[in-house]
Amino acid sequence: QVHLEESGGGSVQAGGSLTLSCVASGFSGTACMGWFRQAPGKEREAVVTFDTDGTTRYADSVKGRFIISEDNVKNSLTLQMNRLKPEDTSMYYCGAEAVYCLAALRSPPDMPYWGEGTQVTVSS
Repeated sequence: QVHLEESGGGSVQAGGSLTLSCVASGFSGTACMGWFRQAPGKEREAVVTFDTDGTTRYADSVKGRFIISEDNVKNSLTLQMNRLKPEDTSMYYCGAEAVYCLAALRSPPDMPYWGEGTQVTVSS
């Protein structure tokens, strides 16, 4: 059974940094993993996805500020969020799907596996 365990998040002032981590278990092979977010009243959107072949896709709104890193051995995904803005305030979810990113690229993303989410709040 696939399980995604998220950690990190919290509250920070604009310009600050936070780190989110996600550890996946239960996958028998390779997987696409990513971080997604959903603000109240808005659709869930992809923040960054990490594909099986190493392709990384960042949302335009976070390029140059967020950095993703992946640990193959631990099957984990870490998102370093820098220069945070109030508009980054959202519930952040770790998502995964087997093999390649397909559902991750849909709008809204429709991953088969989701973590429970962690809140990120950025105050101005």
